[in-house]
Amino acid sequence: MANQTIVVSVEATPKKAFATAVDWPGWSRSGKTEELALAALQDYASRYAVVAEEAGVPFDPGDYEIVERTEGAGGTDFGVPSSITDLDRRPVDADEAKRQARLVEAAWTVFGRVAAGAPAELRKGPRGGGRDRDKMVGHVAESDGYYAREIGNLREAVRTRTMIGTAVGIVMERYQLSDDRAFAFLTRLSQDSNVKLREIARRLISLTQG
Repeated sequence: MANQTIVVSVEATPKKAFATAVDWPGWSRSGKTEELALAALQDYASRYAVVAEEAGVPFDPGDYEIVERTEGAGGTDFGVPSSITDLDRRPVDADEAKRQARLVEAAWTVFGRVAAGAPAELRKGPRGGGRDRDKMVGHVAESDGYYAREIGNLREAVRTRTMIGTAVGIVMERYQLSDDRAFAFLTRLSQDSNVKLREIARRLISLTQG
């Protein structure tokens, strides 16, 4: 199997950055700079391979390509990725949705297995900081609930995805591009103009209908 290009989204503030593998749920690492965050993401590929294997998804990272950058906020500085990006909102087909769902399920399975094998009391840092196992597990579950709330209203998310999908179809027909290339075209236009992808899609649809 040929090496896979890992598409990366970066969320950053002057103090901290997160690099997230867009197509691989749960694979995200931080660093003081974008470069250090990307290096950390690459270093953790071997750990994420366990998740991919559990999901039965081929995993052979090659090049890493940053395709989206977003401005972070207080949560970023605190140590949690906080931005829902245009790439998060892009439409996916049924096969890709099932693939990502398998990866999410596998990530929870691996997490549960690791937690079950860990002692209840964990070694503390040099200053006595840190949490024991059950508090860490509770924190992860609580954070998952927070991220679910951050996704927002489901119907609004569906409308956004539908709108972007319509815009991709327009570009595909007009320029005779594949769906991936059409989406990449719109993403690049969004980045170059510093306008959200959903707004680019809305404008394109409006122009076409007008």
